[in-house]
Amino acid sequence: MKPDIQRELIPRDETLRLIGALKAMTAKFSDSSEKWELLDETGHVPDEPSFPELLQHATSAQDLSRDVLRLTADFAASPQSRNRAGSAILAHLARASTLSAHATTHFAETAEATLNLPHPSSPIDRHYLKNRLVIDHATARAYLRRTSEALRDAVKELDDHLDFHRFFPAPSHRESPVPPPPKPSGRHR
Repeated sequence: MKPDIQRELIPRDETLRLIGALKAMTAKFSDSSEKWELLDETGHVPDEPSFPELLQHATSAQDLSRDVLRLTADFAASPQSRNRAGSAILAHLARASTLSAHATTHFAETAEATLNLPHPSSPIDRHYLKNRLVIDHATARAYLRRTSEALRDAVKELDDHLDFHRFFPAPSHRESPVPPPPKPSGRHR
């Protein structure tokens, strides 16, 4: 028995709403990965990196991550997540959720590490701590970029899914449904 393909379709309005929301999130993650910097104009870690500024990177990343998690949870709770297209979209959203959470953690570790910079026991320790700052911050930004890519992949799935709607147009409001054939009367003589 063939599955009813039209039942597999995510409603067009819902598809368009999701595409809009995901494109906005994609842009936020991409912009943040470019704007949030640790290094100064010379390409070096500042002598005294700003803990509040780096902590703000972590809190902003957490806000972005929360938005992705909410959208993922909402989509997972919808009936659309249980069809073929929906499960592919849900996989991209789940990956985006995981990646965004990792970004938050690495930004927080970067901020925490700045607190140890003023008190290193040797120049080698200070060099190690600065390298750790650079690596943690760069890793966090990479997670933001990868989150943006996962969201972009979900948009691509939705765009592809939207193409299927062309083959199954929704009935217009003017079209009346075809009435069912009359049932045979129970009285026969």
